[in-house]
Amino acid sequence: MKNRVFFSSSSTVWDDIAWVYGIEECGYDGWEISADGNYRLDQPDNLAKIRDVLESTTLAVSVHAPYADLNLASLNYPIYRESVRQICRCIMHAADLTDRVTIHPGYLSPAGKLVPETVWRYHREALAEIGACAADAGVLVCLENMIAVKEFLCREPGELFGMTEGLAGVGVTFDVGHAHTMGVVEAFLDELARVDHMHLHDNHGEHDEHLALGDGTIDWQLVGRRVSESYRGICVVEGRNLEEAARSLAAFRRWFA
Repeated sequence: MKNRVFFSSSSTVWDDIAWVYGIEECGYDGWEISADGNYRLDQPDNLAKIRDVLESTTLAVSVHAPYADLNLASLNYPIYRESVRQICRCIMHAADLTDRVTIHPGYLSPAGKLVPETVWRYHREALAEIGACAADAGVLVCLENMIAVKEFLCREPGELFGMTEGLAGVGVTFDVGHAHTMGVVEAFLDELARVDHMHLHDNHGEHDEHLALGDGTIDWQLVGRRVSESYRGICVVEGRNLEEAARSLAAFRRWFA
């Protein structure tokens, strides 16, 4: 069984939903909904439009939970609770569409840097609560590795897998582009047996550029071979527009055969 390939674009969350039809026209198997802006699943009008599109296409679905201004590692308790609440609410609505929801880890605030052990504990507790919500809904919530910004948690394999290990309902999303900014792509490839979901996009190793596959410096021949050998699941191309989506899909078919 070959891996299924989906497309997602966080840059289109304020656009009219008609662009989504182009995902199917490009040849993708599914759409990863960036559940923010006009695509927040907790807004009935948004959800109705999403359902209308899905009913008129053959696209399968995964979901990326909202992350703007949320922090699962916040020491500000109302913000911490609201972050957990919004993600759990997204999971409950997503459960009617998919069994995979990706979430971002939290980050160290200036106050959090003074008590990193407390931040780690709060984050684990948040994940345990979110995982329980996901398990009840029949969903696997997948924590994603982050870019080379020192305040982010879970940038390297050891921290990501350590943060999620032993938590019911919680898995891992391996983001190749994020890993490239950290220089840890091969370290993550060595852990593919523990990966539940994947994000693909390119960059030049310094910034999270979200380029089409092949437009940066990631060794996609290596990544494609290793993934084809050791991973079975959804591969989500994250891009900025449908033109790049088409080029990325052609590259995917070449390197991930």
